[in-house]
Amino acid sequence: MQDHKTWLEQIPVDVGNYIAGFVDGEGSFNVSLRRRDDHRLKWDIDPSFNVSQRDRVILAWHKKIFGCGILRERRDGVVYYEVRNLGMLFERVIPFFDRFPFRSATKKRNFNIFKRIISILRTGPLSEEILRQVVQLRETLNQGHGRKRKYEAYHVLNGKSSETLRQNRLPVST
Repeated sequence: MQDHKTWLEQIPVDVGNYIAGFVDGEGSFNVSLRRRDDHRLKWDIDPSFNVSQRDRVILAWHKKIFGCGILRERRDGVVYYEVRNLGMLFERVIPFFDRFPFRSATKKRNFNIFKRIISILRTGPLSEEILRQVVQLRETLNQGHGRKRKYEAYHVLNGKSSETLRQNRLPVST
C-alpha cells in the first residue's frame, strides 16, 4: 500500500510558516452581505479570504500552495489572491491556518470568528437563524478603524438596534 500524504501534510513547515506570517500582515477574512430581492431572506452571505500585494508572483505562489482561489488586479496595480468558495474555505484555508497558526492576537481572533461563521454556513441552507448568527458574528469581525461596510447588522436584522444586537450577541472565543 502506497503512503500518500494529504495536501496539507505535503506543505513544508517553512513554507506554511512563511505564508502564515505573510497573511498575518497582508491578509484578511471578510464576510460581505448583499441585498438580493430574488432570495427568500433578501440577503446573500459572501465569505472570503484574501491577500493583497503589488507582487503578482508571490500571490500566484499562494494560489498554487492552496490549490484554489483566483487572482484579480485593480487599476492601481494592487493584486488580490482571493478564495470565496465555501467548500474551499472549509477544506483548504481553515485547515491550513489551523496547522500554521497566526502570531498576532488580532488575526487569531478574526480567524476564529471567521471559522465559526464558515462552520455555521455549512450547517444547511440559509435560514433566518443562520443569517442572524452570521450577522452577529460578522459585527465582531475586523473591528476598528478602516472597516467599510455597505450593510450593517441593523440593515439585515429587521432594523434592530445595535444595542439589541449587543445584548443578544453570541460569545466570541479567541
